[in-house]
Amino acid sequence: MKQRQFGSTGKFVSEIGLGAWQLGNVRDSESMTENDAIAIVHKALELGCNFFDTAPNYGLGKSEEILGKALKGKRDKVIISSKFGHHDNDKLNFDPNEIEKSVDRSLKRLQTDYLDSVLLHNPPFENLNGNSQHFEVFEKLKRKGKIAAYGASVDSSKEMFEVIETTNSQVIEVMFNIFHQETAMAFQAAHEKNIALVVKVPLDSGWLSGKYNSESTFTDIRSRWSPDIIKRRTMMLEEIKNIVDSNQSLVKSALQFILAHPQVSTVIPGAKSTRQLQENFSASEGSMDAKEVEQLKAIWEKHLKDNNLPW
Repeated sequence: MKQRQFGSTGKFVSEIGLGAWQLGNVRDSESMTENDAIAIVHKALELGCNFFDTAPNYGLGKSEEILGKALKGKRDKVIISSKFGHHDNDKLNFDPNEIEKSVDRSLKRLQTDYLDSVLLHNPPFENLNGNSQHFEVFEKLKRKGKIAAYGASVDSSKEMFEVIETTNSQVIEVMFNIFHQETAMAFQAAHEKNIALVVKVPLDSGWLSGKYNSESTFTDIRSRWSPDIIKRRTMMLEEIKNIVDSNQSLVKSALQFILAHPQVSTVIPGAKSTRQLQENFSASEGSMDAKEVEQLKAIWEKHLKDNNLPW
């Protein structure tokens, strides 16, 4: 597993981490037991992963609890990032007076005394400005040693530029994949300020695994997609398959496209099995041909830049 610099933190992270949203999430991962989840984390460590992304609302606290159990005795070998704003009671609350209490609960569940980073979890735009009280609290928590870095998890370049230009954030988590390339507009600006970029939703909620088509239906969070959106996704997927290496999995190609952007520190696909985990991590073997990268960028420019696919 290759490693990359984690912004200005002085730390290095595996270029593929583990998004821990599905750990303990019984609503959307009913078949995964706690032992299964711990086994996935242990396998990730074995394969060279050292970056774990979680949040208080993932599994209503269970994701952090599972990571705490799985990483016990290994804290000095890993980088843990959590969030603030979506809480373990499934409520949204961005009141800055709640930040330290939320962090303390995360620390307890994770069985650690510090977080490597804590991020505002898709907050209202006005909370991303450096004049927001949130960043004063984050600085206070850094001085206390409860967090080592802070930033935000966002979905657009507009939000990224606000964080980059008005705050002292060291980490931005951002949605970016073959279907959603708009955020790349801010990648260089983040790089110039030595801000770590963590890429979320790298497989477009599983669509870029290649296992769905126009006939697919969903009962989980993806049920928000209309039949027309599913049809468009299917058509775009066929275009992508004509470009990428047919001798490797689409998952590997989708992740290698992201890793072809040198400003990215790590990408965080989830995994519901050790088999999926191994497929994800295989993307660290080799790299995507530069011509393929440019063709995938051109597809987005032509078909999706001005007619985006709703997430």
